[in-house]
Amino acid sequence: MTALADILDEYEFLDADDRYRLLIDLGKALPPMPEALKTDATLVRGCSASVWVYPVEEVGRLTFLADSNAAITKGIIALVLKTVEGKNANEIGTLDIEGALAPFDLRNQLSSNRTQGIPNMIALIRKTAARYASAD
Repeated sequence: MTALADILDEYEFLDADDRYRLLIDLGKALPPMPEALKTDATLVRGCSASVWVYPVEEVGRLTFLADSNAAITKGIIALVLKTVEGKNANEIGTLDIEGALAPFDLRNQLSSNRTQGIPNMIALIRKTAARYASAD
C-alpha cells in the first residue's frame, strides 16, 4: 500500500465522489483476512458496519489484518492501519493516530455512521499494542 502522506496528497485534490472511490480502493488493497479470524473476539464494538481487527506480530513489528462488510468503512480501516504500518507495539502505543488522520477530515467528509467506529478501532489497536508491549 501507498504511504499515508501520498494518500493524503491525492485525497486533498479529489471531490467527494472521488474520495469515496479512493477509500474503496484502499479497502480493496488490504490483505485478505481469513474468515476464521472474523469472530466475536475480533469484532470492533460500536461500528455501524461489521469491522474485524486481528493482530499479527512479525519480526518486531505489530501488524493487523482487518476487514469490514462495508466498502467505505474498509477504506477507513486501511487509513487507520496505514498510520501504524511498520511500527512496533511500543511505537504504536505512543503514536498520535488521530493526529495522523486529522488532515483527512473524515468526520466532515463522511456521514457520522461511517466514522462513529473510528475511535473504537483506534482504541482496540492501542489496547492490543499495549498488551504486546507489556509481553516484551
